[in-house]
Amino acid sequence: MTAATIRTMRPDDLSLALDWAAAEGWNPGLGDAACFLAADPDGFLIAEEDGAAIGCVSAVRYGDGFGFLGFYIVRPEFRGLGHGMALWKAAMARLQPGVAGLDGVVAQQENYRRSGFVLAHRNIRYGATTPRPPRIAAAPPVVAADSVPFIVLAAFDRRFFPAERDAFLRRWISAPGHVARLVMGPQRPRALGVLRPCREGSKIGPLFAEDPVAARAVFAALIAEAPPGPVFLDLPEPNADAIAMAAEAGMAPAFETARMYAGAAPTLPLRMIYGITSFELG
Repeated sequence: MTAATIRTMRPDDLSLALDWAAAEGWNPGLGDAACFLAADPDGFLIAEEDGAAIGCVSAVRYGDGFGFLGFYIVRPEFRGLGHGMALWKAAMARLQPGVAGLDGVVAQQENYRRSGFVLAHRNIRYGATTPRPPRIAAAPPVVAADSVPFIVLAAFDRRFFPAERDAFLRRWISAPGHVARLVMGPQRPRALGVLRPCREGSKIGPLFAEDPVAARAVFAALIAEAPPGPVFLDLPEPNADAIAMAAEAGMAPAFETARMYAGAAPTLPLRMIYGITSFELG
């Protein structure tokens, strides 16, 4: 057996990794490849043996102090041969020094603990074939996100993510098929949400909101514009109001991950995070 080589992905490699993610049941977005590459063009690694792709991982750097791991997949017939560990070591090396985060599936959480990752909280994926609009006593106006200057959106996003990610955010809110909606307050946004089409239905993420009313207004606007098929929302379990909102919409738990960090966990306002952006990028 020839030793596997690990290299940075090319754009067409990321499309293959998304196919593998779909096979694992992760339901990637239709436009994820271009958006993810905007976050960090060199942050996606692929392992090859005899010229054939056998595994992948992402190690996306956001500046010098924070990174996020995802896309950790080895093709089933190549598992148990050390290829996964080689990919893992390459990804971790790329994120040093600094804090590394990930959303770990249940089966891998103990392995991540052995690598120094500590549980911060669980994320739960809620879904429904036809979600109901949540109850809103007095809904504020919801507008297109691009109706305000991008610098305003970027400053709002920065409150809910450990690092600046402007290049990614700019692509995420404007990608084909993506719907980005906003509730504005007197001086700054109250809520921002994005819906993206996926292999199956669509997902909402991020959904950041200063208050429950603004969260529900944006959520209702997004599900109203969702294409046919189920809608999913990945929310942090500590946000009890996000769980209540999902329940009001008739959504049920379908999947879970563990948000884990190696290094000092960032302090994020989880009570205002109603939907995380993605399990791959945080």
